[in-house]
Amino acid sequence: MEQSSMPNIEAPEQPEKIHLPRTSESESLKKIRHTTSHIMAMAVQKLFPKAQVTIGPWIENGFYYDFDIPESFTEQDLKAIKKEMIKIINRKLPVIREEVSREEAQRRIQEINEPYKLEILEGLQEPITIYHLGDQWWDLCAGPHLENTQELHPKAFDLESVAGAYWRGDATKAQLQRIYGTAWETPQQLTEYKRRKEEALKRDHRKLGKELGLFIFSDQVGPGLPLWTPKGTVLRSLLEDFLKQEQLKRGYQQVVTPHIGRVDLFKTSGHWQKYKEDLFPMMGESEDEGFVLKAMNCPFHIQIYKNELRSYRELPMRLAEFGTVYRYEQSGELGGLTRVRGFTQDDSHLFVMPEQLDAEFLSVVDLTLSVFKTLKLSNFRARLSFRDPNSDKYIGSDEAWSKAENAIRRAVETLGMEHFEGIGEAAFYGPKLDFIFRDALDREWQLGTVQVDYNLPERFDLEYVAEDGTRKRPVMIHRAPFGSLERLIGILIEEYAGDFPFWLAPVQVRIVQVSDAFLSYAKDVVSKMRSVGIRAEVDTSGDRLPKQIRNAEKEKIPVMAVVGEKEVESNTLSIRVRGAGGQSKDLGAISVVEVMERMQEAIAAHSNF
Repeated sequence: MEQSSMPNIEAPEQPEKIHLPRTSESESLKKIRHTTSHIMAMAVQKLFPKAQVTIGPWIENGFYYDFDIPESFTEQDLKAIKKEMIKIINRKLPVIREEVSREEAQRRIQEINEPYKLEILEGLQEPITIYHLGDQWWDLCAGPHLENTQELHPKAFDLESVAGAYWRGDATKAQLQRIYGTAWETPQQLTEYKRRKEEALKRDHRKLGKELGLFIFSDQVGPGLPLWTPKGTVLRSLLEDFLKQEQLKRGYQQVVTPHIGRVDLFKTSGHWQKYKEDLFPMMGESEDEGFVLKAMNCPFHIQIYKNELRSYRELPMRLAEFGTVYRYEQSGELGGLTRVRGFTQDDSHLFVMPEQLDAEFLSVVDLTLSVFKTLKLSNFRARLSFRDPNSDKYIGSDEAWSKAENAIRRAVETLGMEHFEGIGEAAFYGPKLDFIFRDALDREWQLGTVQVDYNLPERFDLEYVAEDGTRKRPVMIHRAPFGSLERLIGILIEEYAGDFPFWLAPVQVRIVQVSDAFLSYAKDVVSKMRSVGIRAEVDTSGDRLPKQIRNAEKEKIPVMAVVGEKEVESNTLSIRVRGAGGQSKDLGAISVVEVMERMQEAIAAHSNF
């Protein structure tokens, strides 16, 4: 029979991995990026004398500075600024730290007519420090900095982009121009950083999601509100079904709650007071009768628990829901699936007796780790997200917070998990154990979360009848292994680069044929596969075989089955599987029965074919 040429492509050599530390992990990078940001600001004000500087902090992969300037910066401007920065670096200017009084700082700022610096000065604690670049330029700054510009490598930094930013993040205030840059210890690190950025563009879930036909956004529907295509809906359903089955094994009960609720419900929970700006506008004439789109599921699950008086025999009670919630994110903060206005949380709320808390918390963490293992997400750390004792954004007593935080500490110590503390990262009602995942490009994302809550049971006056007949207060555990389906899918698209494992692929196998003479056989095989739950389809385009193969590869179908005269006669399929990075492998002719059995086994085991 006619056969297509399917050459095996050798995988390219992998470059030696260069470690790119985040700024928060490296005192050296803090100094480099702080100093480079000042050099950039000096260069901008030399080339654009009307530009006024505002703030210029380091960020995890670089730095930025905000400028108030009449015109917008262009790409040509960035090139000119970079050229000027190199000149400043090569002048070997000393970086001088100076402590001044508040009055002296104010006098100097007024002398150069920089009103933004005056506003910044108002919020600074003493001592007031100024950093000078030689005798040419200075700014208010706490540091740290290098001692001389010659310590910077002129080929280890770059200016990346320009974006709009409001002063103090307030849309009612001045619109500024923000220049983003990056700086590293060596040119090799900068090269690796750029390589990863290019790879990130190739893996961008917004690009791949469109190419693979998984989801769309519509201006007529609104920003941050994804629409899921049939293929994308299959992917969502597979993830939902997978977690529902895992939860069923562990005693969870599924519930369904409305998309809206009374304002009064969220006043009791505290969300209205703490998150009013993040809620969609109220529906109704007054707060007494008003409704809002729900931004979280916990108050609804609490009502189900509270519907009747519970006995200690019923606890722990584990209520689970794939609940869609809505949050009015600012348009500038939206980003594909990772930051949306409507998203579905794999939410669950456990109501437990205090003496059950430790065991239940460990069980929830075990479920989360099991989910990550199945999804091949292994590179993560645990963050103990605790309250900032100096902040007033939290509710509840010090005793309740202490109990909850200690429960989380005990859990990670019992499990021996790598962890770090994130002070100020707690929810307003309780501390969290967050799973911070690092992807193939060393970017960090928050996925699953587990929270201990003594406060909402108090606010809603939750009770259960204890064994001795007294009324006692349960403790709540909030948990979401996925975090949200939208963010998880966005991360999985990028982590897999669109090459979903066989069990998770929206289309698992495509049958292509040498000619239309074998189309009937192909359709019969597809029918048999579908009858046992295999997501199979046949290419009915009429294209020549090489183009059918290219199309399947472009769509990242994990298994391709070629049929021709030989396959029809022997009731077989010539199987070609797609490997990591798109590298394909021919398995030869395999009987239809064996192919189906192996596919069913892979689906059941959540693995590749």
